[in-house]
Amino acid sequence: MTEKQKAELRSIPSISQLLEHERIKAWLEKLPRTVVVEALQSAVDTIRRTLLKEAGREQNVDARDHRSEAIGLAHEKLLSQSTSSLRRVVNATGVVLHTGLGRAPLCTEAIRAVTQCASSYSNLELDLATGNRGHRAVHVAGLLAEITGAEAATVVNNNAAATLLILNTLANGCEVIVSRGQLVEIGGSYRLPEMMAASGARLREVGTTNRTRISDYEQAINDNTAALMRVHTSNYRVVGFSEETAIEQLTALGHKHNKLIIDDLGSGALFDLGSIGLPSEPDVATSIAAQSDVICFSGDKLLGGPQAGLILGRREIIRRIEANPLMRTYRVDKLTLAALEATLRQYRDPKHASATIPSLALTSTPISELRQKARKLCRMLRAACPTDSFEVVSDWSVAGGGSLPLKEIETRCVAWSPKNRSVEDTLTALRSAAPPIVARAKSEQVVFDVRTLLATDLQAICAAVADAGCSE
Repeated sequence: MTEKQKAELRSIPSISQLLEHERIKAWLEKLPRTVVVEALQSAVDTIRRTLLKEAGREQNVDARDHRSEAIGLAHEKLLSQSTSSLRRVVNATGVVLHTGLGRAPLCTEAIRAVTQCASSYSNLELDLATGNRGHRAVHVAGLLAEITGAEAATVVNNNAAATLLILNTLANGCEVIVSRGQLVEIGGSYRLPEMMAASGARLREVGTTNRTRISDYEQAINDNTAALMRVHTSNYRVVGFSEETAIEQLTALGHKHNKLIIDDLGSGALFDLGSIGLPSEPDVATSIAAQSDVICFSGDKLLGGPQAGLILGRREIIRRIEANPLMRTYRVDKLTLAALEATLRQYRDPKHASATIPSLALTSTPISELRQKARKLCRMLRAACPTDSFEVVSDWSVAGGGSLPLKEIETRCVAWSPKNRSVEDTLTALRSAAPPIVARAKSEQVVFDVRTLLATDLQAICAAVADAGCSE
């Protein structure tokens, strides 16, 4: 190593020298000393490694420059450490129930309920009337019964847990009859046959992939049959030459043979979605009216609440499920219950729910409103980045989250042709913005689907586009 190289290394400031800098002293007033020192050490180590790699460069860099560089690197590290890993993201994909983006945002009342519950103590398991210990599911059980007409209800942390708990409680060691066309697999490696095996129940497949008749179920019933199960194929459809058995037929057959009927509705439509212009999904009230013994579905899909698995049915069955020792392992916390209760209150009036529940409101937004929003965003983007090309285009959104799989919903988007970067690099830059912007690519353009944009998102997109596309 030459003397020149040694001099460069010696010019790197020590940690004690950096701690005397006025900017660092300001940091120490707000942050723990150990955190600041660790960031400075990391910065100094980075500079030292860089100098050793570039030992042959000709120009000298004095100690003052190294000090500024070290402070800058330390600031970047501290800023990174202070940014939450889980944070708000702008969803410009057009996928309303985007699993990767946390599915739909909560309604205003649910957000308020979570905030109040999180900031104070609550009567989670306290009966205020008697002063005795209560049951946490009581906060939503009555509402679920009122809205759906079920005798009783309870709640667990997701619908997979609900399915396993039901099967383990009602069919452990026994057979459960399911149509081959309903042996679903969903994201996250959930497969119904594997879930059934884990519960202790034994799967009895009937029919074919595309056609299962009521006679197929009847022929499969035997002394070891505990239940007949319908599983709603939320994330796919079998079309063409196909046939499914109606829930009314299934319940009539099951009760004729004194067998339980389990209805896994998956997406969780609480009323006929056809009333708001969407395809009709199997809804809870219809299954209750058909006299299903127990029903389960998700809280965070079409219902539009927090992640949860809701279980409804006959009172005696719900009591058995709640008495299962596994129930405690799947119970929900106070924040989930607060959000779920507030969400369910919106469903006392389905028309009100369709306007206040984001998953429903976003999915059913009229094209005239989307056109206006797209035009506004386009004007804002042209002003923010006048060198690039922006245009309003027609496209298709989807519900996502394993819901309405065949329904493409007409939408409006703003398509951007970046001038300074490739589309892929631009998408990466947008995801690095604050807040991150998640868009999609189509026909060599970056596309912002306005169906999934909230009112506060437009300005955030413009700021991110200006940084990502106009700064070079």
